[in-house]
Amino acid sequence: MKDLLKAATFSADGPVKVDLATTAGSNVVLVCLESGQAIPPHPEPYAVVFVVLQGEGAITSGTAEYPVTPMHLVAVGKDEDRGIRCTQRMVLLGIRDDV
Repeated sequence: MKDLLKAATFSADGPVKVDLATTAGSNVVLVCLESGQAIPPHPEPYAVVFVVLQGEGAITSGTAEYPVTPMHLVAVGKDEDRGIRCTQRMVLLGIRDDV
């Protein structure tokens, strides 16, 4: 068992990814960003679902950008652009699908 918010780690140098669990078909991570930090939109060869646990900002999925707050979920398909822009310190759960 893990307390997800206690596992969050932040850095003034940029976003931090915290690995939580890996299975045969998925990888679960925390993505932690300070206010003003961003991960520019970029494609990846896997699908991912982001769940906002804390904070505010926007998540890019494909060609759309969605404003998000806690408990919002955004799914991004394989090979689609994904990005995160933080306006208030954020913690996101990222569930990567390699199946």
